[in-house]
Amino acid sequence: MLRQIAPACAIACAAIAALLSVPSAAQDHARINEVTFHSPALEGNWEGNPADRLALVFTPPGYDENPGRHYRVVYFLHGYWATPQMYQDFAHFEEAVDEAAAAGEDFILVMPDGQSRMRGSFYSSSPTTGDFETYVARDLVAYVDANFRTVANRESRGLAGHSMGGYGTLRLGMKFPDVFSSIYAMSACCQLVRDLSADDARQAEGITDEVIADAEFGQLGAMPFLAAWSPDPDGTNFVDNGLLDDGTIDPAVTARIAANSIIPMLPQYLPNLRQLEAIAFDVGNADSLSVGNEAMHQELLRFGVDHVYEVYEGDHGNRIAARIRSHVLPFFAEHLDEE
Repeated sequence: MLRQIAPACAIACAAIAALLSVPSAAQDHARINEVTFHSPALEGNWEGNPADRLALVFTPPGYDENPGRHYRVVYFLHGYWATPQMYQDFAHFEEAVDEAAAAGEDFILVMPDGQSRMRGSFYSSSPTTGDFETYVARDLVAYVDANFRTVANRESRGLAGHSMGGYGTLRLGMKFPDVFSSIYAMSACCQLVRDLSADDARQAEGITDEVIADAEFGQLGAMPFLAAWSPDPDGTNFVDNGLLDDGTIDPAVTARIAANSIIPMLPQYLPNLRQLEAIAFDVGNADSLSVGNEAMHQELLRFGVDHVYEVYEGDHGNRIAARIRSHVLPFFAEHLDEE
């Protein structure tokens, strides 16, 4: 009996050994890694926005099979009223990473969560919402560099985004040229100064959790801007809405909102903008934000800041997925250093 079992065991062991000797299947496509990490910068914010945040990290084909290789990183900031998964659902970033790899350009692409109680942080620093600037530029970057094989320097790190994320790209690009070397803003909002009316202020006073839960896009009015740029520990929803007893708006609150629009910010950050390797932004000709983007273009020309600007046929969202493939990633392929 033992003589019969031994050959069977030998055959089985040989089969197992043969299986173990076969190389594992190559990673032929980009991989989607859903990660959660802790951001100290978001701790203790008045709205109670979580400091544990989700990010989607797309690693290129061959990442697992090349453990000694390090990769350039593109960070992409999503728009208002959205989440990373919502952008992934329509843009399919893993396919964009695949197409770039097929052209010989490998990237890690990272999309963090920029949501807040008011449906968008505007990637700004506020005690009301939390310090979303440091969350992206320091905490997120440190996490990605520690947990993925990145080329961990500014020359190999780019920042892009759409709409609110385009605004965040310009804002963070101006403030953190030591972190990101090249930036690409798509259909960026908030270039021009936004007027704050008494009606805006009154609406802000009536916003509750129930109103937020039932609201559709745009129905929160000025509240996201007030939360990001006009904090008040004693105010309704932790904002200073600026409404005075006589029905006018406090000029100080108006000034705060204005000071966080991109064009007023630009002159004080000119030295930082000139440290960037490359700046690009675009907008559709049927996008209502084209006026602000054109004004930004003219302002950069006036100050002699090198940049690439394009107006294309399209609206606010219908060309985004295609242009990530045709323009955004090729831009970073040209301007980010490989290891």
